[in-house]
Parts: sequence; C-alpha cells; structure tokens
Amino acid sequence: MGALLAAAGGLLDAYTYLSRGGVFANAETGNMVLFGVCLTQGQWRKAVGYLFPILAFALGVLAAEFIREHHRSGPKFHWRHTVLLAEAAVVCAVAFLPRGDWDPLANTLVAFVCALQVETFRKVRGNPFATTMCTGNLRSGTEAIYHGLTKRERAGVEKGLCYYGVIACFIAGAALGVLLTKLAPQRAVLGAAVLQLAAFGLMCREDGGGK
Repeated sequence: MGALLAAAGGLLDAYTYLSRGGVFANAETGNMVLFGVCLTQGQWRKAVGYLFPILAFALGVLAAEFIREHHRSGPKFHWRHTVLLAEAAVVCAVAFLPRGDWDPLANTLVAFVCALQVETFRKVRGNPFATTMCTGNLRSGTEAIYHGLTKRERAGVEKGLCYYGVIACFIAGAALGVLLTKLAPQRAVLGAAVLQLAAFGLMCREDGGGK
C-alpha cells in the first residue's frame, strides 16, 4: 500500500509542476521559499499562488485529524478508508478544472490532498515514512543502511532498503505523471486517483485500515 501511495505522491508532484504552473504541491518548503522570493520582488499575484497551497496543506492536516477523532470506525471500515476516498474524490475534481486561470485552485486542492495523505499514512512495515515527499525517507534510509552495515545487522539494511523502495516508487510515479501529462495535460491527475483507489482496495483486503 505504501508503494501505491508513494507513486501517487510522485505523480501529483509531476502533474502540478508540469501542467499547473510549476508549483510543487506535495511539500511546501519550496513554495515557502518561492513565496518569500515573490514578496521581495513585488510579485504579489504570483506570491498568492504559492501561499494558497501552503494554507491548504495546513488545512488538510487539520481535516485529517478531525476525521480521525470523529470517525465512527467499524470492523471493516476505518477512518483511513474515509480519508483515502476523500483524496480520490478531490483528485478527480481537479481533473475537471481547466488549465490556466484555474491552476491556483487545482494546486490548492492537490496540496490539501497531499496533507491528508501525509498526515494519515505515516508508517510502512512499522517504520515512519512519507508518501508525498522523500527527503526524510532518504535520510532515514541511508542512516539505517549505514548502521546495518557497520553493526552487521541485516534488519537495519532491510529497513534502509524499504525506505529506498518507497523513494523508487515515488520516482516511478513522477515518471508516470510525465507520460500521462503528455497524453492528457489536464486529466493526467486521474492516474493518482487510480493508485489511491488501488490502495483503498488493498486496505480493505488486508485488515480494515489499521488503528
């Protein structure tokens, strides 16, 4: 499931960058930097385009926590199921927003989706990880491999390779996003919805979403 969500994360980042005005909607550090740059250059309208995804990301975190605290989970339908369906629904809505003037709204919605995902799905095989950004995964994976090799602990190496596997899936998702964007610039984002729904099906098959 982590592999599917990481691929969806990579696809979303490629999509917003290539098809929606060069914005990275997954991780907001870059947008914060560009927001500051635009402010100092007096490019107010462009600055707002970077500010909205930042605010939407924060709102997505709040929404995920609200769902977690108020969702009435059953034996086969967990709060994470609800979040994943919400993600897919929003992504599908983005696919029908025309390119150009509607790009800021599209990027804002994608940022909201990414915040839902990164706040909700935090572990793979018991290890903390992120599906919409990979800097932390790169650090954790490299650290685990180092300690695994120096201490001759196979578990550490396997843990590190798991992180690198997530990174590889993210990159593969980004590559898929490039191909889909060339074929259908506006609706390429639907590829992420397919991956999210596949993850939803896998969750239902495994254990009802976990605790």
